[in-house]
Amino acid sequence: MSIGHTLLALLESGPRHGYDLKRAFDARFGHDRPLHYGQVYATMSRLLKNGLVEVDGVEQGDGPERKRYAITDAGVTDVARWLAEPEKPEPYLQSVLYTKVVVALLTGRDAADLLDAQRTEHLRLMRELTRRKTGGDLADQLICDHALFHLEADLRWLEMTAARLDQLATAVR
Repeated sequence: MSIGHTLLALLESGPRHGYDLKRAFDARFGHDRPLHYGQVYATMSRLLKNGLVEVDGVEQGDGPERKRYAITDAGVTDVARWLAEPEKPEPYLQSVLYTKVVVALLTGRDAADLLDAQRTEHLRLMRELTRRKTGGDLADQLICDHALFHLEADLRWLEMTAARLDQLATAVR
């Protein structure tokens, strides 16, 4: 995810402080991985340096001064360009799971046990995501569906690999 582009897009509705940007980001996108304040302020500093945001005001408070950021025309253009670019599909050709299966076979360990353990972990996570999806709003449902579809593809790969484990063992030795 491009955090910078996402923060810029959040500014399109109006100027905000870094704290407000973090809260808005976390509410929409950070359920599983909330932003750190330092990450927000470092990103805003970079966007400011690149001319994509400007300081719309500074407020004095009990603590450090609070800058309110506004998106510039260049920032709006940058967000539009980012949204228009299709994301490169990730083919997962360097899968850690594949590497573990091959290493298990190369070292004489039981790759079938590894695949079974991974299948169990995938199913556990799928149950957890299904519960979250059932009780969630539309955004939760969509993000959970995305994750579930990827996990289903992984499960298909686990089954196919288990069925061809003898062939793979012969090929890698």
